[in-house]
Amino acid sequence: MDQSLFTYDVLAEDATTHARAGVLHTPHGDIPTPIFMPVGTRATVKGIPTETVRELGAKIVLANTYHLAMRPGADLIAELGGLHDFMNWHGPILTDSGGFQVFSHNDAVKLTDDGVRFIVTDYDGRHVFWTPEDNMEIAQKLGSDICMQLDQCPGYPATRAFVERAVELSSAWAERCYQAHTRPDQALFGIVQGGMHLDLRLRSLAHLESIGNFPGYGIGGYSVGEDHETMFETLEPLVSEHMPKQKPRYLMGVGNPTTLVRAVAAGVDMFDCVLPTRTGRMGTAFSSQGRLNLRNARFAHDKGPIDEACHCPVCTGGYTRALIRHLVTQKEMLGGILLSQHNLFYLLNLMQEARQAILEHRYGAFLSDWMNSEAAADF
Repeated sequence: MDQSLFTYDVLAEDATTHARAGVLHTPHGDIPTPIFMPVGTRATVKGIPTETVRELGAKIVLANTYHLAMRPGADLIAELGGLHDFMNWHGPILTDSGGFQVFSHNDAVKLTDDGVRFIVTDYDGRHVFWTPEDNMEIAQKLGSDICMQLDQCPGYPATRAFVERAVELSSAWAERCYQAHTRPDQALFGIVQGGMHLDLRLRSLAHLESIGNFPGYGIGGYSVGEDHETMFETLEPLVSEHMPKQKPRYLMGVGNPTTLVRAVAAGVDMFDCVLPTRTGRMGTAFSSQGRLNLRNARFAHDKGPIDEACHCPVCTGGYTRALIRHLVTQKEMLGGILLSQHNLFYLLNLMQEARQAILEHRYGAFLSDWMNSEAAADF
């Protein structure tokens, strides 16, 4: 990896919190942080054309290694010019390792020190064995700007012994991924595991730092069943006190607005989650009034936009709550598409506002205002 292609500049730090604003430089463009990254699991943000994702304000998108490896296959994507050409997205792309999806197969998974064997129950039922080296080969064929190490993500609750074993395995796999990763125009991030045990989190981080010069770190194993207060008991000290200051910190799979605002205050730089599009397809919207269920009968005669305070293309484009309620209750695909667009814009814009508050040295007030607003009722 060419370290000069992946640098991170911290531009401002808030005096009253641990929030910081920065820029992550990649071969396909700069990423301003803090940033929310829309998830395009199977090479698409569900239902939304690439140009619309860009117009909503996205600077980087995600794709999923497991799903793309199953269909259409890493070799085919490489043959077609790599993921940027295949997705028709020519900005930065991050691919996760696919480990979360692998381990979600539960009883169809057999774990060893060498790798993980699983049954592809959600595709064709075949048996697959992945080593960290296999995982890196797939990632390099996909050609994303940032890829993640293969790790084991324990759910919650879990015994300390189980989480400790996951940390040991993830650390060993991180070392093998680091050795196997050779693509110079792609950054490999390590992943900090450890569940809700701060000492295990610190052990995981220390091992990653001893392996080599990872250009950034993912924080995995949160939002896996625990409540948000339990998460912050270990997340806040881990990020604010212990993680390297000159490298981006990526909280994986977390996406409700209040958690983003609080995590930025702890010093997190990057987020991703399927929540804005998944809940949109279910008829739910983020808003300045908290989370809204547009299936509710109270919206049947409502001529207003989803959110009067929002300036997304949906809220300013004449789409009423009444129309969107009709669309989602009648299972018209446009309803989910419009809500997905609104929710994505909401999170992207929220992170832009958070960044501006940090640059203007007023993030403490921004956090306080948010927590005292109706918008904070987003669970």
